[in-house]
Amino acid sequence: MAEKRRNSVHRERLNEGDLDEMAGKSDAKTSLSEKVKKSIRCSGPRLKSCLLGTVPVVSWLPRYSLRENALGDLISGISVGIMQLPQGMAYALLASVPPVFGLYSSFYPVLIYFIFGTSKHISIGTYAVMSVMIGGVTERLAPDSNFMKWNNETNSSEIDFLSRDEERVRVAAAVTFMSGLFQILLGLVQFGFVVTYLSEPLVRGYTTGAAIHVIASQLKYTFGISPLRYSGPFSLIYTVLEVGSLIPKTNIGTLVVSIVAIIGLILVKELNAFLSKKIPIPIPVELLAIVIATIISWQVNLNEKYGVDVVGQIPSGLQAPVLPTASLFGQVIGDAFAISVVGYGIAISLGRIFALKYGYSVDSNQELIALGLSNSVGGVFQCFAISCSMSRTMVQESTGGNTQVAGALSAIIILFITLWIGFLFEDLPKAVLAAIIYVNLHGMMKQFMDIPALWRSNKVDMVVWMVTFVLTVLLNPDLGLAASIGFSMLTVIWRTQLPKYSLLGQVPDTDIYKPLEDYNQVGKVPGLLIFRSSATIYYANAEMYQEALGKKSGIDINKIMSAKKKLEAKQRRLEKKNAKKAAKKTAVTPEGEQEENGIAVIAVDHEPDPSLPRAIILDLSPVNFLDTVGVKTLCRIQRDYGAIGVEVFLAGCQSDVVDNLHAGGFFSDTVTKFCLFATVHYAVLHCQTTRTSSHRTVTRTHAHMLSYVTEQRRIQRRLHIYFY
Repeated sequence: MAEKRRNSVHRERLNEGDLDEMAGKSDAKTSLSEKVKKSIRCSGPRLKSCLLGTVPVVSWLPRYSLRENALGDLISGISVGIMQLPQGMAYALLASVPPVFGLYSSFYPVLIYFIFGTSKHISIGTYAVMSVMIGGVTERLAPDSNFMKWNNETNSSEIDFLSRDEERVRVAAAVTFMSGLFQILLGLVQFGFVVTYLSEPLVRGYTTGAAIHVIASQLKYTFGISPLRYSGPFSLIYTVLEVGSLIPKTNIGTLVVSIVAIIGLILVKELNAFLSKKIPIPIPVELLAIVIATIISWQVNLNEKYGVDVVGQIPSGLQAPVLPTASLFGQVIGDAFAISVVGYGIAISLGRIFALKYGYSVDSNQELIALGLSNSVGGVFQCFAISCSMSRTMVQESTGGNTQVAGALSAIIILFITLWIGFLFEDLPKAVLAAIIYVNLHGMMKQFMDIPALWRSNKVDMVVWMVTFVLTVLLNPDLGLAASIGFSMLTVIWRTQLPKYSLLGQVPDTDIYKPLEDYNQVGKVPGLLIFRSSATIYYANAEMYQEALGKKSGIDINKIMSAKKKLEAKQRRLEKKNAKKAAKKTAVTPEGEQEENGIAVIAVDHEPDPSLPRAIILDLSPVNFLDTVGVKTLCRIQRDYGAIGVEVFLAGCQSDVVDNLHAGGFFSDTVTKFCLFATVHYAVLHCQTTRTSSHRTVTRTHAHMLSYVTEQRRIQRRLHIYFY
């Protein structure tokens, strides 16, 4: 049996003061003026780097490999472009604008992202969650009730659809333009890290809740009814109740078209999944659906015979650029910010997934600028807000798309359709577009399976998912997002306020220290107490940190300090009493105790209380910053435990924490950096070495003291005999 080899490393026990001397710590700090000068200084290489970073297409397009990427990008671009057509028209219904504006939103923003984006695989364009958020704004600011007019022929009021749609397009363009400006501004100030507040459970719970809003908004097209649109909190409940009350008025023709379309779409998608490994390109099920439905609707005349609502007029060509209506900005500013954050969060999440898979990086701040330019330019061309679609992205990646060229090619497909063949889809039933939306949401509905998975892995994340879903369903998507982020932040604060406090012990024959309650073979270091918190120390949990130290150590510091003060007061009173008897004759008893008649005593210090540790080591390795309250708490611990004879050492401090201690006034003439150690093991070795040397000194002192006491007692006995 082979023997275990042991590696032995010998090095000095380094504290923070020694490290500063050995490493030559510099106190030089870069001033603010120097930082500003450095940031605005311009040079040739820096200008080139800035240009390539701001306009990424300049850096990668000249190196584009036709042999490796052209075929895959071409097939992918055609496939995604075909998907963009039905999805763009369908999601325009979610945004409550005419379907042709969904085609515009699938063209202009995609070209802008091609120039400024850094992700090679995500498919930018219309997205269900973004569209339903836009629809909430357009229907709130341009409701049907504002466009009622009297029809003299029928002697009834009816909606002026042309004026209503024009106003809703203006509202959608204004909120899209503002959301783009928000994204550009956040990108310029390097605020890309804002996405870190959108955790994966929050995003998935939010998109699932938003999908419920999407489904509810399309029920009117499925049943062929005209329910009132509600806004504000609990609007989804009111909408469902309204739809339920109108179910008896269902248009049977529309319902039949919806059911047939849904069944057909599901069957062909299942066929696609079954044949995914046998065919290079999936069957364009949405395109087939709208082509077949349009032909049947045109031949049977579904609109006139059965009252099935159809898309209607689709103008050919592109819209001229129009500046958004500035008077609407004040009314949509909150919605625009929510849309900008949600759109960015979804896009960057998918972008990072594929960047990690294919080994390249995505610049989070540049992505903000790219999406911002896509939305702001799109707003000028009367588009509505866009983001990244999961279904199109999966198709783009699976069909061989390797670069942003695939996205540009899909935009060209949409341009061709818009310019020349868009009018062919005027007889397309809106029920088919609603069916496409339902079927495309099946991926979001599968996210309900996150709940049992999160229950097994992290219950706090599961609570975040469920609370986000409930808040998004009960409130509007914008209010639900704000409330969900607030709740997610509360869970972070809650977890830092209630960290895990542990006493550490040493793993045998190592310099590793682990919690005593978690490991059976970990032993407590004799005479030492090693304490650690799993979170940083700041104003919210500083008091609990000190209380936990007292509970874990079993030391009631307040009780001991109170007893010590009483003893000191008693000693002062005894000293005053002894001063009055200073002239009296004194004697020393054999036991060395003070008598009531003024006998002198040779005072010998008592041994330390064996129930108290000789030293406490605070492991601060999990701490990444200290505020003033945290520093003051450590000062109190150092002072209070030092007053009862227990030394306090700090270990594992990061450089920033040491700077916080210095700025907070922790160090003084008596407390220096020599009480800080780089690791817990260094602090333990220091305490053990100090104990050995102190024990030898005490032993020698005690021997001399015993000899001195014995001699004094002998002299006192002689004097006693002489006088008495």
